[in-house]
Amino acid sequence: MKFRAGVMAVVLLLPFARAAGGQEVTTRVAEIEQAQAEKAAALRPFEPGKAEMYINRAFDIMLSGGLHWHPYFTSPYSGGGLVLGAGYTTFVSPYNLIDARFSLTPSGYKLFETQFLAPRLFRRTAVLSVLGGWREATQVGFYGFGEAGQNQDNRADYAFQQPFASATLDVRPTRGMLLLRGGVEVTQWKQTAPSEGTVPPVDAVYTPATLPGLGSRPVYLHTQATVALDSRFSPGYARRGGFYGVTFHDFADQDSQFGFEQLDYEAIQHVPILRDSWVLSFHGLVRTSYGKTGQQIPFFMMPAVGGGSELRAFSSWRFRDQNTVLLQAEWRVMASRFLDGAVFYDAGKATTHRADLDLSDLRSDYGFGIRLHGAAVTPLRIDLAKGNEGFAIVFAASHAF
Repeated sequence: MKFRAGVMAVVLLLPFARAAGGQEVTTRVAEIEQAQAEKAAALRPFEPGKAEMYINRAFDIMLSGGLHWHPYFTSPYSGGGLVLGAGYTTFVSPYNLIDARFSLTPSGYKLFETQFLAPRLFRRTAVLSVLGGWREATQVGFYGFGEAGQNQDNRADYAFQQPFASATLDVRPTRGMLLLRGGVEVTQWKQTAPSEGTVPPVDAVYTPATLPGLGSRPVYLHTQATVALDSRFSPGYARRGGFYGVTFHDFADQDSQFGFEQLDYEAIQHVPILRDSWVLSFHGLVRTSYGKTGQQIPFFMMPAVGGGSELRAFSSWRFRDQNTVLLQAEWRVMASRFLDGAVFYDAGKATTHRADLDLSDLRSDYGFGIRLHGAAVTPLRIDLAKGNEGFAIVFAASHAF
């Protein structure tokens, strides 16, 4: 009887317990909802600080096409050092434009050029670029071919002046990944005496018999053709997609002394991670050159690796020969909408024979850097690179690849 009385008491009290528990839960839910409502009432849109506001405004003006006068920091020629320059852009139609620009360096490198750009030809399937100008480089380093180029003490300098005119047409027949490019250029390389310094001029170390093209002034008709698959949003700045292409170059010398052909094999792939906050980027480039029958490849036209976009810890044009290979990898981290950080590794070499284009005896470097960029361009890149010959700081007005 006592057991039954206890059970009945529990049964009679259970509804009251449930009611109390339900009231407690309801009260807790109400407190949470009230707290959320108070927090929502206090929410405000994110407002950047003054410094970030000024930087954002500057980038919006520079990259929106609304600025006629603009800075121009592209080097006249690799190895010139710190660059100063400016340009003026004017639209001749809703999309077509003309851009006149110049840049120079404290070491005397100079570039003056004018470009006509038509980006929406043939129902937006083609881009036409017509370029004309003149450049001068006053202290270009030459370190020798093959094994001789391994020693940085073998440097000799040369200088040149170069008028040029070119036209390039990029076509995407289906507005997809397939890219067809054709180009023609007329240019003359006029060798001159380099600026005085501690490095000897090339003509004090070599003769025309020991260095092909020394003292020559060839006039080239340069034609090129590219077939590629390009899935990047923009070649100037991309966080996903890739480029896989082959480019054929023909350099025809008017005097039939220094004509040659060159093939470039290039692969680029960007792999986004964590919704594009991290990007793994890879680049491979192989160049092979072939002298035409009875003609030589001048030393200043041979493929080379080294400098701000290739082997970044080494001098520009450091390793030069008939064939080159370059391998690069970067881990890019997005810090803000206009700033990326990167850790990178470069490896490459130059060889006389194509059979030696393998992974042995590569020169390499590593480092880190920052990039100021827009949605489709990279106007400033700063890299600190370390190789077996020391450190190098790179200032560039373009992406590495």
